[in-house]
Amino acid sequence: MTGEITALIEAAGSGDATALQALFARVYAELKLLARKQLASSFGHTLNTTGLVHETYLKLAQPDGRPLHGRAHFFALAAKAMRQIVIDHARARSTEKRGGQNLHVVELSEATGIVDPELGPDELMRLDRALTQLDNDEPRLAELVELRFFAGLNISDIATLQAVSERTLNRDWRRAKALLYAALHPA
Repeated sequence: MTGEITALIEAAGSGDATALQALFARVYAELKLLARKQLASSFGHTLNTTGLVHETYLKLAQPDGRPLHGRAHFFALAAKAMRQIVIDHARARSTEKRGGQNLHVVELSEATGIVDPELGPDELMRLDRALTQLDNDEPRLAELVELRFFAGLNISDIATLQAVSERTLNRDWRRAKALLYAALHPA
């Protein structure tokens, strides 16, 4: 199965739209599980796991989309797309002047020790700004945070995807959390 997914990623990376559709069909359950980790139960017209996965597909299937270079790159792009989608939904909720208090709160399950586990739209946008700054300063750390927060992958999964030792990723994870904490809680 891994070989089939790798072949689909290579074909999709070459611009084959049919391969991209087949790729999403093969990893749909995995992406949905990752999206479920990101979103708590929803109320009203908020984003749900299926919606997040479908919007991720639409974002990655755009004709001007980036080419894919392997499984790690695919999941990194999916994580980035999920982050952008969640942030866009938070911005939309933040702009509502009345009645927004009963809307779904996005939960970043892997954010323990960095921010409160329940983030409102303003806090989520602060986190996005901090991640954008981290991406400018330390792109590798920002990618690790995206894979942990927005793709919901654990250290061992990321180590396999990136061919990096878990020890290195744990060290990077501690550093990324410290940098994000400092950005979110200035002295």
